[in-house]
Amino acid sequence: MRAIVDSFAELVRRPLAGGVNALCWPRALAGDFQEIARVLAPDDGIVTVDVETLESLSPSAAGRLAATAIIDDLRTLSELGREPVLNCIARYDRDERGLPIQTDVLSFHADRAPVECDTWLCTYWGKSSEGLDNHDARRLIDDAAIYSALRRHYPGLDDDEFHALVRDESFDLHYGVAAGARPYTFGVGHLWRIAVEWPGSPALPCLHRAPATLPGDEPRLLLIC
Repeated sequence: MRAIVDSFAELVRRPLAGGVNALCWPRALAGDFQEIARVLAPDDGIVTVDVETLESLSPSAAGRLAATAIIDDLRTLSELGREPVLNCIARYDRDERGLPIQTDVLSFHADRAPVECDTWLCTYWGKSSEGLDNHDARRLIDDAAIYSALRRHYPGLDDDEFHALVRDESFDLHYGVAAGARPYTFGVGHLWRIAVEWPGSPALPCLHRAPATLPGDEPRLLLIC
């Protein structure tokens, strides 16, 4: 379940628990983020951008406002002990192994960690991330036909070895959309904090995915940590 908060302080403070596994701080950020995204965009794939690169740009006044807003987010999250990364994305790689479950970021998935943590996201420009309510999802590995088809790709493994492989390859973290369900958008400019699957977590992990990248799409400018 999603919840809206009114400030960064509440976004940090409010627990992900009690059925709430996604918090959003809605923002209308000033500046020309399109300019920044187009300057930084790689010809293909993904490029990681640091604060020094943002500070070295010579954009318009509106572009400078956008760059400053991003820098402020990166520094604020770093001061909290997070490790924020800014990516400019022209295209995402797909899982092209031909397996019954694709494990790339364009598939609805949960994040997992061995210790308590959460994921932070903000799309500054381009298509935004999408989320899926847990009751609208079905874990792909729980589908008998998908399970059997995946099992056939790994002959010779006993049950324990196969189950270990399922976890190691993150096949158990990917989900399909239930019939009639509708994903929701994270929007542009909003800062999100979402639940991760970790031992003892009081909240279900937030299911989310990156948007498909198509020829002619604007580059995507994404903060994640």
